[in-house]
Amino acid sequence: MPRGGKKGHKGRGKQFSNPEEIDRQMKAQRELEANAGVEKESGSESEEESSSEDESECKKRSGVEGLIEIENPNRISQKSKKVTEVDVEAPRELSRREREEIEKQKSKERYMKLHLEGKTEQARADLARLAIIKKQREEAAKKRDELRKDAEEAKAKR
Repeated sequence: MPRGGKKGHKGRGKQFSNPEEIDRQMKAQRELEANAGVEKESGSESEEESSSEDESECKKRSGVEGLIEIENPNRISQKSKKVTEVDVEAPRELSRREREEIEKQKSKERYMKLHLEGKTEQARADLARLAIIKKQREEAAKKRDELRKDAEEAKAKR
């Protein structure tokens, strides 16, 4: 008897089938197969019905598909193509990521073109900033020239 917790299945006694029972099952299976063969041979009408049944049995579906008769219209079945049917020259469809990447590159190129022409807001702000810096540098250059001239005049007076 197990103490406290659950024990595994190991150590259980093994049950073996009786050889007589196995023989009975084999005979029953053979009789069913023989009866099925006799039914197929009798009557052409029954052959048509059984052939349609055989086709449906051949198309056995796994899982729930066997219970549900409706096919999923959204499911795309993989169709294999022959080598002669494959068109290498045909343009292949791009994936979503590839299309987005191409669009991104094109928009970047458009933006850079407009930026170089000075039509974007950022370009206008940059140009205004550059104009201010140029004025400041010109003023600084003028002051330096004046200081230099003043220094030269002071030297000349001595």
